[in-house]
Amino acid sequence: MAHSDDTRRAVRSSFVYDQLGLEIAAVKHGVPVATARRWIREARDAGDDWEKARAAQMIAGGGMEAIARQTMAMFSQQAQATMQMLQDDAQIPPLERGKALASLADSFTKLVSANSRLMPETDKLAVAMDVVKRLRDFIQSNYPQHGGAFAEVLMPFGEEIARAYG
Repeated sequence: MAHSDDTRRAVRSSFVYDQLGLEIAAVKHGVPVATARRWIREARDAGDDWEKARAAQMIAGGGMEAIARQTMAMFSQQAQATMQMLQDDAQIPPLERGKALASLADSFTKLVSANSRLMPETDKLAVAMDVVKRLRDFIQSNYPQHGGAFAEVLMPFGEEIARAYG
């Protein structure tokens, strides 16, 4: 089945501007993944590198941490929309659903890994908060008599953590 130029542009737009994975962009617009891969290859050969355009779009928005936060937020929204679409659309064959879910999971893993490198302060803050929560749980379980003192110190210490890592 031949697809219109509008469909090809829509897949490109979803990939470049909406930051969807190629597989998800293809499914969203009713295009076989193999066709979308062929389009990305043909465009690159013709001088339109979708990957470079996608990277430039991300960087154009601001600093890397802002981009990483925005990307994570966008990914979360798109992941929810994709999951809903996969759940609601009975026309999508099970194999395509599986491929879309695998792509989504792979994209999530890669995004989390990249974000930990792009947002070291945010990553450090997450680790610090996890340590504080684990300490709280440890005190509650093993030294409940010290819970009041911990609570008294926790609020000002939380502010210190936020200043150091936030």
